Amino acid sequence: MLQGRLTSGTAVQQLARSAKRKPKGGIDRAGAIYRALRHAIIEQALEPGAKLPEDAIGERFGASRTIVRHALGRLAAEGLVELRRNRGATVATPSWDEARDVFDVRLGLERLVVARLAGRLTPDQVKRLNEHVAEEERARGNDEPLSIRLATEFHIMLAEMTGSPVLTRYVSENASRCGLTLALYARPHSSECAVSEHRAIIAALAKGDGSRASALMNEHLEAVAGRALIVSRPVKDRDIKNILGHYADEIGGKGARRK
Repeated sequence: MLQGRLTSGTAVQQLARSAKRKPKGGIDRAGAIYRALRHAIIEQALEPGAKLPEDAIGERFGASRTIVRHALGRLAAEGLVELRRNRGATVATPSWDEARDVFDVRLGLERLVVARLAGRLTPDQVKRLNEHVAEEERARGNDEPLSIRLATEFHIMLAEMTGSPVLTRYVSENASRCGLTLALYARPHSSECAVSEHRAIIAALAKGDGSRASALMNEHLEAVAGRALIVSRPVKDRDIKNILGHYADEIGGKGARRK
């Protein structure tokens, strides 16, 4: 589907121009590349094991290899990219043995998040969470990659609302690594389940029912982990410049979000 959006010569040229423009608001180019790659990885447009050639990425963004290398290093620190000497960068490929540990760590982190938030969410925070879930609902069945990313961002939003930079960082990194695990081992994403479960978690937190919120979060994440399969999926051979043209436009150009 993504490949299809980028076959038109006019579309490719437009994306290339927007990618080479300096991002609005003084955002540094390395940061824009980092965000574009991160979105592409979370949405599984770039799958585990996919090569990330510095020259191709730099050409797409109109950036030097040094700037691209900085963005890749940041993603490597988060466990989303693997850097190998003389072999370049690839999207990280979590092993099956690591999968359960990653989800167990996530369960512990998100129990702490809901314990911090139960009964403490402001009306504005509840509104923002419900608006985010409404966006998940609009994406459901219409845009699977966006649906996957929004489901991940819901959990990061909760962590941010604790006001703890440590929790926010660890939840963000862990949730993204879980996404890589699911890209390799899981059945297709069930956005319908995510939407209903997210709504139930918000309701419990708003009521101050910490025990129920914790139980719902456990059930939700166990269900996500339970979709994992033993058999890995083959990596698709896709043109990274075509893939990143879409994300470059989203991050550095018009700033429009897909609906």
